[in-house]
Amino acid sequence: MKTAGPRNVPTRMGLDLTPFRGLRYNPDRVRSLAAVTSPPYDVVVRPDGLHHLESADPHNIVRLILPQAPTPAARNEQAARTLRRWLAEGVLTADSEPGFYVYEQRGEGLLQRGVIGALRVSEPTAGVVLPHEDVMPHIVADRAALMRATRANLEPLLLTYRGDGPEAGATAVIERTAERPPLVCTTTEDGFGHRLWAVTDPAEITEIQTDLTGHQALIADGHHRWATYLRLHAEHTSPSPWDYGLVLLVDTARYPLRVRAIHRLLHRLPVADALSALRGLFRVRELRVPLADALDALAGAARAGNAFLLAGDGHFHLVDRPSPDLLARTIPADRPDAWRTLDATVLHSALLEEVWRIPDSPEHIAYIHDTAATVEKAERDGGTAVLLHPVREDVVRELARQGVTMPRKSTSFGPKPASGLVLRALAPPETL
Repeated sequence: MKTAGPRNVPTRMGLDLTPFRGLRYNPDRVRSLAAVTSPPYDVVVRPDGLHHLESADPHNIVRLILPQAPTPAARNEQAARTLRRWLAEGVLTADSEPGFYVYEQRGEGLLQRGVIGALRVSEPTAGVVLPHEDVMPHIVADRAALMRATRANLEPLLLTYRGDGPEAGATAVIERTAERPPLVCTTTEDGFGHRLWAVTDPAEITEIQTDLTGHQALIADGHHRWATYLRLHAEHTSPSPWDYGLVLLVDTARYPLRVRAIHRLLHRLPVADALSALRGLFRVRELRVPLADALDALAGAARAGNAFLLAGDGHFHLVDRPSPDLLARTIPADRPDAWRTLDATVLHSALLEEVWRIPDSPEHIAYIHDTAATVEKAERDGGTAVLLHPVREDVVRELARQGVTMPRKSTSFGPKPASGLVLRALAPPETL
């Protein structure tokens, strides 16, 4: 596992957010706005979730963010053709003037609001936008090829910052805007309500921009898309639209996010083989209980140290108390203690690399957000599900401030913005 250690973080200059003309679905041309939205591309559980979304509406955004064709080049060209066709047919239309977009999600006792805009990604963004996870180069290459082909930011990534209070700056504009009639109001099948407003008043745009220049942001979701933005910016001469990328900024002092774990599915490792390799290195206990009870047991064990839950054979196996000798020889010593003791660090350095000898490649490992889906797929395919307990947000933020990146796919912040509510073209829509 190649994970970046501490680095010298340059002096930050603040967040530079700019308005844009959003591309949005014409509600008269689709069955419903809920039917054309999708979770972010990396949350869609393929193939079941992909097929479900494709059948929900012929114009579902998944046909752009996850196009289906025999080769990568064909997939990207198909997405570009689809985007051009939807624009020509009026399925997607560009708003008449540039602005920011206030976005609200509500459900399960949770209310979250933030502002969507185009964020400068060129230097000196280092030290202003803080990543906390490693990325997989092949995914960055895949996303970059899709953005080049479509010349569009198809879905916003999620950034968090700590605002100065509900009466100040961007947060004050967001709260005032949420009292007005929305542009978009829909409820998706997960029960979450979504509302979207445009902020086009020059004074309010300036108020938001001025406030954000005093803040830095943590990437909560979208590390691969951020790395893609940086790559594409480097490929184009500034100034250009590629100097900016589509983001949703949420003030977590006002609206704290939920932090969940991202689980691993080991395709080619049966549970019996996984457990056999752990003898003498971890304590292993079989749990013949429902999933919810097994997760409670995992949470209890995680309070005392590293712990994992293995599944795939019809039962759950609680794995904890790693051998100190194993940790000493597998965990890099040149990292902060908070990084060395992460479950994801121990999983990748000690278990995957040393004990199970599993390459970190799509052929061997899938990263899945949904807990039940991970277990179901392991049981169906004969692999091993490795369920993790979530990391606290304060640990993530502090490591990011130190310039230390966590193992890839260590956290899942949410709720994530729905894809399809607003897109950003990187060229005039009529020329895409």
